[in-house]
Amino acid sequence: MANQGIHDPRSEHAGVPAGEPVNHGRRRFLTATTAVVGAVGAGFVAVPFIKSWNPSERAKLAGAPISADISTLEVGQRLILEWRGQPIWIVRRSQEILQALPTLDDQLRDPMSENPEQQPAYVLEGDAHMRSIKPEVSVLVGLCTHLGCSPEMKAEIRPQPFDANWKGGYFCPCHKSKFDMAGRVYEGVPAPTNLVVPPHHYENDTTIVIGVDPSQSNSQGAA
Repeated sequence: MANQGIHDPRSEHAGVPAGEPVNHGRRRFLTATTAVVGAVGAGFVAVPFIKSWNPSERAKLAGAPISADISTLEVGQRLILEWRGQPIWIVRRSQEILQALPTLDDQLRDPMSENPEQQPAYVLEGDAHMRSIKPEVSVLVGLCTHLGCSPEMKAEIRPQPFDANWKGGYFCPCHKSKFDMAGRVYEGVPAPTNLVVPPHHYENDTTIVIGVDPSQSNSQGAA
């Protein structure tokens, strides 16, 4: 499916045992390698990331943490990782997007993220509208909470065919579910809940670790 300015590596059937049904929406967005995905409206740039930073495929499926350097991630760009067989989206949001997020509450099903199963509590401790440790950096599991398809990123604030007042976010063309740039689900769409925020922390200002909470990281450091 098309997504202006966004190029996501896809693999429809890789790793599916014979005789098992294929979830096309989920499989086509799982990446074989980590890639940086370019900003909307500026073409796309796909840059292979440092593969040695990632654990083995077997370790990833078992849930081993993965690390990424986000120092070169520019505003509007998305970095796609794979953790526990799921696509993880890391997006650097613009100030325009951050200012728009608090204005959307009356259009959303769970604007303050009150469902505790959809995110760790620590991502709500600052401004709950952001759902992130650092306001400008969003971290989400890139799977629609309806049927597990992977939505398209529509990061620009401009009218869209599916929403004339679009303030940036994610759109699932399979069943028309919509999420804002914090992964919060809109009212009146099939998806029942917000996109999931995975456990994560910052090892330093430019290195993010997916799969380990900040409290776990602190206890490991003290040990």
